[in-house]
Amino acid sequence: MGLRNKETAQQKSEIPQINQTRVEDPTYVIDPSKLRRFNPRNNIFQRVMWDSSWEGYQRKYDEKAQDLVANETLGYSRVDFAMAYASWIVHDAFKGGFSWTRIKSYRTQADTAGIDWKATKYHVQNPYRMSTQVKHAARLFGASLVGICKLNRDWVYAGIEIPETLENVIVIAVEMDANGIAASPAVPAATATGVGYSKMAFTAACTGEFIRNLGYQAIQCGNDTALSIPLAIDAGLGELGRNGLLITPQYGPRVRICKVITDLPIGPDKPVDFGVKEFCRTCKMCSKHCKAEAISSDDEPSFKTVSKSNNPGALKWYVDVDKCYLFWCENSVDCSTCIKVCPYNIASTKSSSHANLTQSIAPHFQQ
Repeated sequence: MGLRNKETAQQKSEIPQINQTRVEDPTYVIDPSKLRRFNPRNNIFQRVMWDSSWEGYQRKYDEKAQDLVANETLGYSRVDFAMAYASWIVHDAFKGGFSWTRIKSYRTQADTAGIDWKATKYHVQNPYRMSTQVKHAARLFGASLVGICKLNRDWVYAGIEIPETLENVIVIAVEMDANGIAASPAVPAATATGVGYSKMAFTAACTGEFIRNLGYQAIQCGNDTALSIPLAIDAGLGELGRNGLLITPQYGPRVRICKVITDLPIGPDKPVDFGVKEFCRTCKMCSKHCKAEAISSDDEPSFKTVSKSNNPGALKWYVDVDKCYLFWCENSVDCSTCIKVCPYNIASTKSSSHANLTQSIAPHFQQ
């Protein structure tokens, strides 16, 4: 049956038109009386280690992988898992990927050329021109999208203190492979995710080091240190979707996010509005196709949280990440179906250069 299934037919009828506008304020709605800085201890992966009150306590989400491989399950082969595990190697093994300081000295001492990298700051005459140069560097290092914003310290994790002088954030989005994501919940989607994280580590490290070479401080972050999605919204990369993910005009939710916090003088971007909340009110594709039943199907967003791992204070459709993780445990690998079925992803894929997408992913939809 291939890709011509009911799921795909529904997606084709709901592909959005994207007309983005730069706006003065972010499109999210916050209740200051409820908003709290997120405690990283409540991250779902941390709760696996300490929260004995829920079903996912001490469960590894690849615990059933061996059985799936032994049964030769389509999309869960030994080759699929070998590739997925390999895709994370730069993220997991590269210690400097998310370093707050210079990793090591250069082979060639720049001081011999009369440059004191640590003591001499490059004089920035025009912060917006510097923003252009930073964005060029980040894209060269692997970024798909780059935006800049001021650091809203409400988004910094509780217990982490960022020096007041570091007030700018370079937010980077890395596109994930469309072919891999289209295979979700099978293992090739996890490979696309792992490659995204490894690219994040490389891109953030290079961008941070570029800034240090100009004499300024840089704090490279992945999912650590501060909440990525609200910072990405502040930096004009996209809006928040029903699936709890950043929706970008260019790639939909098919991105991974990292950021570099810095004192380098750079000009911020304005947030963007292209009607995501209005579209999500009626679309509900991610909710309909979530096998974990973790995504709300309510018509309107609310301030009501549904998981200990949710951060309160924002008006949105909160995702029950407890259910999400438990499905991962049954699936033996992480899941990206809410990304796959999102019409914004479909729209971006149709307009991309993935001409052979149908042939590449069809085997994962055989019935």
